[in-house]
Amino acid sequence: MSTLASPTSAASDKLERGPAPFRPTDIPVPQFKQLRRAYGFDEVAIVPGEVTINPELVELGLDVGPHHFTVPFLASAMDAVVSPAFAIDMHNAGGLAVLNLEGVWTRYDDPGSILQEVASVNREEATAILQRAYQLPLREDLIARRIHEIKAGGAVAAVSVTPMLTKKYATLIQQSGADLIVVQSTVTTARHESTSAEGLRFDKLFKNIHIPVIVGNTVGFNATLEIMRTGVAAVLVGVGPGAACTSREVLGIGVPQVTATIDCAAARDYYFQESGRYVPIITDGGIRTGGDVCKCFASGADAIMMGSPFAATIEAPGRGYHWGMATPHANLPRGTRVSVGVNTTLQKTLFGPTSRTDGTENLVGALRTAMGMCGARTIRDFQQAEMIIAPAIKTEGKIYQFAESRT
Repeated sequence: MSTLASPTSAASDKLERGPAPFRPTDIPVPQFKQLRRAYGFDEVAIVPGEVTINPELVELGLDVGPHHFTVPFLASAMDAVVSPAFAIDMHNAGGLAVLNLEGVWTRYDDPGSILQEVASVNREEATAILQRAYQLPLREDLIARRIHEIKAGGAVAAVSVTPMLTKKYATLIQQSGADLIVVQSTVTTARHESTSAEGLRFDKLFKNIHIPVIVGNTVGFNATLEIMRTGVAAVLVGVGPGAACTSREVLGIGVPQVTATIDCAAARDYYFQESGRYVPIITDGGIRTGGDVCKCFASGADAIMMGSPFAATIEAPGRGYHWGMATPHANLPRGTRVSVGVNTTLQKTLFGPTSRTDGTENLVGALRTAMGMCGARTIRDFQQAEMIIAPAIKTEGKIYQFAESRT
């Protein structure tokens, strides 16, 4: 017959055994912070619509302040991409090119020799040469001259400066006839704390100049919303995705472009509901193919800005190379010279015709075709297209393509 231990005997046994040993797994692991998943171009896909339309019927276009562009494409403010001549060519194609006012074009009467030297050395030497080349002071006469050259060609003159020098040169830029100012740095916010003299304040800037100001770069909802509330004309989206940028490696900072665009588009729409003023967002960097272009707009972009695809054109001044604005930094370069070769034209890049199958030419045609497949007549319609997480989108069923590329 079995017997049950009395409470007294059970307590005695526990005292004899002592307390249970401590096991770390008995304590729930506290979580310091949560990470959300973010997505880049190669991890998502656009879902076709239930209705399709002819690509010739879709409407493209971008409005920034009083300026209308028939093609919502911008060329990056990189010395090896945009010269005054390239800005004119881009304008004639229906888009907008931004000239870097803190580079070789405003330090040298003729930057051709510097551009040739940078193109002629190996990659390890290029950054040091750029650092030396950018040591010469900026010249106000060249700032005015470059703007005049663009305007003389009948183009909209858009120029880029960093926040640090915007206050110093904004009045000169406006007086020289510029149509747009792009205030651009790796990360730009509406609030900046410093122990030095007061930094750039957009509310004060807009009291002194009347031309539209595009500001970048941002990646988040709150920062974008705050910048829009200051009165900017458009916002650039993207931190570190560019081919020539190494901010993600040097600083570890950045957000993949699809997620960054979606978050900033939400800020744009929130601000529109709040104010009734629509501020376009421009996805900037990391865009290589027509597929990338289309995913930007489906993620919510109103326009895109590119460097590498334009750097490969015969119209670009960089001789098949390009580098970012932070590459020549004297103490902490956050970029590198990238070789893309000279293998196309501006016309082919934007409109074709092309015999390439890799999506690097006829980018406007790719956008029109994708919009037609989604039944989107306008960019605003295309922003509502369904997107899915699809990490196998570029590899599924492509074994023969990969095998051929290896032979």
